[in-house]
Amino acid sequence: MSAKTLVTGGVRSGKSFHAESLVVAEPQVTYVVPGPEVDPSVDPAHAARVAAHRARRPASWVTLEEHDLAAALSTAEGALVVDCVSDWVRWLIGELDGWDEAREDWQPRFTEYVEAAAAALAARRGTVVLVSLEAGMGGDVLDLGAQMFRELLGYTNQRLALECDDVLLIVAGRALTL
Repeated sequence: MSAKTLVTGGVRSGKSFHAESLVVAEPQVTYVVPGPEVDPSVDPAHAARVAAHRARRPASWVTLEEHDLAAALSTAEGALVVDCVSDWVRWLIGELDGWDEAREDWQPRFTEYVEAAAAALAARRGTVVLVSLEAGMGGDVLDLGAQMFRELLGYTNQRLALECDDVLLIVAGRALTL
């Protein structure tokens, strides 16, 4: 496996399982969770998926819940699995009041966060596997918030992919090298 890999695909395609399989032989693994905490009362299905992910990981893996993706990429120890970039993008939009404010007021800061993460990824030595939803694989989205999320996720995925040695698209649990 290359040192830096972006694993992308649709919802429930097997991205996380495949990403985890890429680092299973590593002596030390940190599982970075950069997105929002999941409230089981608000989204029980998502909370169940998070619990299933945790249950299948080896007990020796360290879980790091860190919203500052650049900091996690710079300081976390061992091989890294970042799951998931799309959750981080959703959290970052919320953190910058992007769901409520004019995009031109906060998007430059969003870009700064993505650039900082890309720079940290470029500087990182060792194995890093990023997991993210693939943006725009569906039809037209009429909801403006969903359109904005998809555009920003697409930008983020493309920017981080530039710093990766490999990009894998997961379809029905099978990996396609791009």
